[in-house]
Amino acid sequence: MKILVANLGSTSFKYRLYDLPSETQLARGGIDRIGQPQSAAFVQIGSHRQDATLSIPDHAAAVRICLEQLTHPEFGCLKSVSEVTAIGFKAVFAGKLSGVRLVTPELLDAMERLFDVAPAHNPPYAKAMRQLNTAFPEIPLVAALETGFHETIPAANRTYAIPYEWTEQYDVKRWGYHGASHRFIGGRIAEILGRKDLKVISCHLGGSNSICAIKNGESQANSLGMSPQSGLPHNNRVGDFDPFALPVLMRATGKSLAELLEDLANKSGLLGISGLSSDVRDLEQAAATGHARAALSLDVFAQSIRQYIGAYLTVLGGADAIVFTGGIGENSQVIRTKVCENLDWAGIKLDAQKNQKISGETLISSDDSRTQIWVLQTNEEIVVARQAAELVGSKQ
Repeated sequence: MKILVANLGSTSFKYRLYDLPSETQLARGGIDRIGQPQSAAFVQIGSHRQDATLSIPDHAAAVRICLEQLTHPEFGCLKSVSEVTAIGFKAVFAGKLSGVRLVTPELLDAMERLFDVAPAHNPPYAKAMRQLNTAFPEIPLVAALETGFHETIPAANRTYAIPYEWTEQYDVKRWGYHGASHRFIGGRIAEILGRKDLKVISCHLGGSNSICAIKNGESQANSLGMSPQSGLPHNNRVGDFDPFALPVLMRATGKSLAELLEDLANKSGLLGISGLSSDVRDLEQAAATGHARAALSLDVFAQSIRQYIGAYLTVLGGADAIVFTGGIGENSQVIRTKVCENLDWAGIKLDAQKNQKISGETLISSDDSRTQIWVLQTNEEIVVARQAAELVGSKQ
């Protein structure tokens, strides 16, 4: 069964093609600057890589180019488009329409109604899915909603202290996101340690960030709430923020609520604090040369992670493992050091030498640490591929 997994941005399309159940990755590729005069496309099939500059007007055209590459008579890995069983998407938010489901008009309508909850994610996904439904009606489209993994979170960890009818009638609750990544980490660490009865704190740190408490493979709490703008500071998104500051800012700046929400969604986070960059690599370099606000942004970020880890130790009753993943989690020795500093009292001890030499899946805790600390590479795409294959297989 061949599953194409699509990762969409407003002007980008990245993909991986898997053969299941062997989970062999047959190809990967991507197209940037969709809708612009010149789009950059590449495909990697085995040892063959091809790059091209094309004019690609929309995501439907991008997928058509992708399928042409995959079925190319000289280097393609498919004989025909009919071999593609489904296209899977790591979709973000559709309210009660969570879990794994076929892309239908009902799902797309729900995603579009909730643009303001996930403004960076829902618009490009909904638009592209509509285009693909029209252009490729013969290929099932499967949405694996990021909120699905968090359906096991107890009500005490999901409910805001708001008028309860808002929760019941309008679905205002801590939905949680990054479900594919946390699901993968929970499963992979169980394989590594040979146990399913684990208490795991998964730290997905990248452009977007979240912490997840996982017990026996099931989510118990997630730092992201109603929207992906909440929780930890992100590269340019605010994280946790007191809404009662908004009237103060409206009066002081003369900006509208919409303008302030735009600032919180795009000019805040690490970028907002540092005034320099949203990239941790840039901030680490600047902090090392004395840039005070770059250093402050890293400290705020690390401290927020520490606070959630502390909270989730109480949710889980301790932890067997803390896992760092995502672009920052896998690559930033500085952030891992700051997060784990002075946690010996909780049985969490980082080995400084191991933390410097990361290669693949790496254990970085000291030998006498009660809680193991790992760096693992996440694989959200294979999770989506598995879920899409299971859903389409059940329909067949």
